[in-house]
Amino acid sequence: MKESREIITAVKSEKEELEPRTPPYYPSYRGTPEGSIRLLEYWNAIRKRLWLIAGIVILSTILTAIYVARKPNIYEAKARVQVDLEQGNPQLQVTDKPTVVTNPDPAYFNTQLQLLTSDSLLRRVVKEANLEANKEFQEERNKSEASAWRAFLKSIGLAKEEPRKKIELEESRGFNLTSIEEMQEAIRLAPFVEILKKNLAVEPVRESRATFKDTRLIEIRFQHTNPELAALITNAIAEVFVRQNQEKRTGTSKKTNDFLSERIAALQSEIKRDEMRLAELKNSAGILKKDEGQTIVIDRLAGLNKQLLEAENIRKTAEAEYNAVKDQPERLRALAEEKLQRFITERENDMRALSNETAKRIADLEAEKAKLLVEYQESAPEVQEINRKIEALKGAIEKAQEKNREELEKYRSRTAKEILTNLQTRYEQAKAQEEKIRRAFEEQYEKAEGENRAAIDIKLLEQNIETNRGFLKNLIEQQSSNDVIAQGTDNNISIVDAAIPPDTPISPRRLTTVLLVMILSGIFGVGLSLFLEYLDDTVKTVEDVESYLGLPVLAAIPSMNSTQKRKLLLVGSKENELPAKTGIELLVHNDSKSSLSEAYRQLRTSILLSVAGHAPKSLLVTSSLPAEGKTTTAVNTATSLAQTGAKVLIIDADMRRPRIHSIFKIPNNYGLSTLLSSETKEEKALAAICQDPKTKLYLLPSGPIPPNPAELIGSLQMTHLMSIFQKEFTHVVIDSPPIASFTDGVLIASMVDGVILVIHAGKSSRQIVRRSRQILQEVGSKIFGVVLNNVNVNSQENYYYQTYYYSSYYQQEGEE
Repeated sequence: MKESREIITAVKSEKEELEPRTPPYYPSYRGTPEGSIRLLEYWNAIRKRLWLIAGIVILSTILTAIYVARKPNIYEAKARVQVDLEQGNPQLQVTDKPTVVTNPDPAYFNTQLQLLTSDSLLRRVVKEANLEANKEFQEERNKSEASAWRAFLKSIGLAKEEPRKKIELEESRGFNLTSIEEMQEAIRLAPFVEILKKNLAVEPVRESRATFKDTRLIEIRFQHTNPELAALITNAIAEVFVRQNQEKRTGTSKKTNDFLSERIAALQSEIKRDEMRLAELKNSAGILKKDEGQTIVIDRLAGLNKQLLEAENIRKTAEAEYNAVKDQPERLRALAEEKLQRFITERENDMRALSNETAKRIADLEAEKAKLLVEYQESAPEVQEINRKIEALKGAIEKAQEKNREELEKYRSRTAKEILTNLQTRYEQAKAQEEKIRRAFEEQYEKAEGENRAAIDIKLLEQNIETNRGFLKNLIEQQSSNDVIAQGTDNNISIVDAAIPPDTPISPRRLTTVLLVMILSGIFGVGLSLFLEYLDDTVKTVEDVESYLGLPVLAAIPSMNSTQKRKLLLVGSKENELPAKTGIELLVHNDSKSSLSEAYRQLRTSILLSVAGHAPKSLLVTSSLPAEGKTTTAVNTATSLAQTGAKVLIIDADMRRPRIHSIFKIPNNYGLSTLLSSETKEEKALAAICQDPKTKLYLLPSGPIPPNPAELIGSLQMTHLMSIFQKEFTHVVIDSPPIASFTDGVLIASMVDGVILVIHAGKSSRQIVRRSRQILQEVGSKIFGVVLNNVNVNSQENYYYQTYYYSSYYQQEGEE
């Protein structure tokens, strides 16, 4: 290898002395920067993969059209409610219920927006609208609970139904029966509430989209596949919202009315049962009418019984009031607000009286001051004294007002707590009083056991009936008063527009969706085409060679289709020149009128004009990688040069995979390797060359394959042979191994006048070809240009060669 490098250096220095240095890039292509992307390249990349883009667009559009066609229509029902500021109803004062005052809180409207989507309101809508029994709602609930993945697992038997968690009724944990039942109901209705939330939209109504000024209107929208059901749910939400606000304002609730109704029904049933028992006692005792006279024990027992019933009712009433306030924070706040308003009114009256009195005294002092100013000046002691009194009175007023505000804040902070404490104390006192009377009653009852037991039972039963009737009357009156209050109190929330079943669906927008998918899929297809083009590192066109390599394209050899290959084989078989198996490489000789032959003749012209002043004597035809068509190019180039009458020698320097002898069917037992392995004289070297009678080419096969081809090529003997051949022949064409794989071609490149680099279109990598060019330039060899082999003339990127190819083809057909 050392000897080879010395030879390359010597040859390189000799060539530099004889001819000027060739720049690594041709000036005509230096202005095009590597890696530059032009609009035309984008367009060519898109046109090349037009069917891919069309396939993506068509497939995406069809799938989207099928998807949106199978989706059900979604209808949206709308309703509007108006939320005004809270205000009291002073004209109606049936009971001692608290009066709602004006609430200027700016957060009030936003609070109502949140309440419209609260779980408690939606649960009430589900119950009152009986959505649990609605089949369409049940189906939607089942669809929401079953995901696609879980459905797949269930279909193959890998998923089981999850059991619903049950709440244990444990009073020891602090839950009473009512709260646990409410929790169970909330869990049962949770799927329906989630469906309502998912399809519900609540938004404030603005005056215009440009000003963004809010009104006091709220728009409720609900979407569903059934327009009638959508309108029903929308109206149900609005009505429940209005009714719930009315109940809150009147201090009543559905729970209170239900409790009163249940209590009234229980008392009526108890009274009827006691009356039947009383009649049975009278019949069994044989007493039709009791005498007026009674014993002291019975009278005292009857009195204690009456007191016990009254104490029990008082205790129940106190307990109900205490529990109602404790469980309902709204009622506690209403009572606290009522008490606070009374306190404020009293303090305002006191402050008004104090202010009037102080104002009167200040007016008197001002009058007295005016009289003094007639005789004295402003700085007089008498006038100053009156000023001090006036200031003292004003300061007293301010202090009184400040003290009043402090007391008001203190009273406000402890009002709710005091009310709750008073109700608890009242309940405990009533309970203690009941226990006390009960113990006295039990003692007295034991004393009266010996007396007329039937009479005692009858008397107690009559008193119990009378007491229950009075309690029943009170409950009926309370229920009636609640109804009157509910009807008489103005509601600040009202329904403005009720929802009606919509006629047209809002989604899916089938045409818009299909068009949008069509556009997006087209953009995606274009992007994918450009991305694939970016990933494609092969050299495909003449522009690629000029842009990425900076080398001229001497010729573009079009690819052969199956028809052309059969034609070439038939020509070789008819003329008995070459077997059909090997004759296909001799394109110029077999079919001289074809477009392929014309391409090689164009290559011949480019080679003859590549050196100024004279045609090149020696020429190396090589490639970057195997199977790029360098041997075929070398054979046809030499044949086209021989057709001009020149004496052309083609040397098979590929001593690794030689093919020249197989193409021309000559023996390969003696050739280049034989000449290089020993010192050979000129006569012996020329005697090793044979001539092909058909193509008039002189051939030097590779000879037996040696174990060290690179050492033979880099020897002084190779340089000596080249000098002999260049003297004897007009042109010497050498076929060498690939540059990127072996060093043989690099060694030969330093010995010839120029190099032709063969590139397989659509196969050769840019990086590898660029590396091959760099290797050749580093040894000082002159690259005539590139032969772009196997060019697809049907591609839009090779429009010029496509036109040229078809014009030559039709011209040939016409001549035939």
